Amino acid sequence: MPTPMKTPVRSLSASSGAKPPSCTACTLAPIARWMKRSPSRTRFFSKYFSGSKPLHSPAILVACSVASKAVIGAMPLLPPMMADHVLAKAANLKWIQALGTGIDGIVDQPSLRREVLVTNMHGFHGAPVSEAAIMSMLALARDLPRSLRAQRERKWVRFPASLIRGKTVGIFGIGAIAEELAPRCKAMGMTIVGITSAQRPVTGFDRMFGRDELIAAVRDLDYLVLLTPYTPETRHIVNAAVFAAMKPGSYVINLARGGVVDEAAMIQALEQGRLAGAALDVFWDEPRVPEELMKMEHVVLAPHIGSTTREVREGRSAKLLANLRAHFAGEPLPTPLT
Repeated sequence: MPTPMKTPVRSLSASSGAKPPSCTACTLAPIARWMKRSPSRTRFFSKYFSGSKPLHSPAILVACSVASKAVIGAMPLLPPMMADHVLAKAANLKWIQALGTGIDGIVDQPSLRREVLVTNMHGFHGAPVSEAAIMSMLALARDLPRSLRAQRERKWVRFPASLIRGKTVGIFGIGAIAEELAPRCKAMGMTIVGITSAQRPVTGFDRMFGRDELIAAVRDLDYLVLLTPYTPETRHIVNAAVFAAMKPGSYVINLARGGVVDEAAMIQALEQGRLAGAALDVFWDEPRVPEELMKMEHVVLAPHIGSTTREVREGRSAKLLANLRAHFAGEPLPTPLT
């Protein structure tokens, strides 16, 4: 679990007393209807939204025995960490269905028993997250925050922007999302640099670097897009040394996990002008965001919604329903952990 931030923070929730908007509930709506058609299934269904000890994870917990008191739980989208006390008390827990690709914050919890099956949602995020990356680059290049400020102030302000055509983008983390993002960037006239833990030729990339070559890889980048999974090896891997190596006028876009970036070092690089700006969809201590970032005019912030689209929601519902049907039929789950 992340340690508390020492700097002032603010939630990205709509209001101080409101629950974070949850697409998880939308994903589970058809699941709830299916569960309620059977009394045996209904006993499993419950929702965790808030309380003194909320269930902090976009995941579904399933117990195999109808007689057990374990439940399926739907909870807010943020933050992406499972509360360990839930696993410690779930003596009959057999299965956890993550509603995203990432399983950090679930499989690394001390109370997760070895026999508990974990499944994730693989194959939905390539299009939405790659589009979010393109949107982020365009927003930064066109200084969209400046236009929005002028709109709020009812001012007619004109200023020059920049093209992303001819620029170099580095994609850190070469998986399904990166393989969809690279051709989109290429179509917009960009040079594509890949950074990966396992070097391999990938279509659409102009150059490839190993993760141990990160400092060298970032030197010529205009945009650094982070897609790498959060692991002990990638914790704070984008740190002060990486920001110092990046050329003046470059940008960071984080669509991975907040812990991949040393947030304090990034704030310092932004304040000192070493970075021209950033687009951040994830944070170290979600949904708490450092006050320094909230105040910055050259930063675009989003509440961990890079993959949150209607299409993904529908696809996740269908995949989860297929898993539930297989589970209650005693069949192998069609979406094992990938």
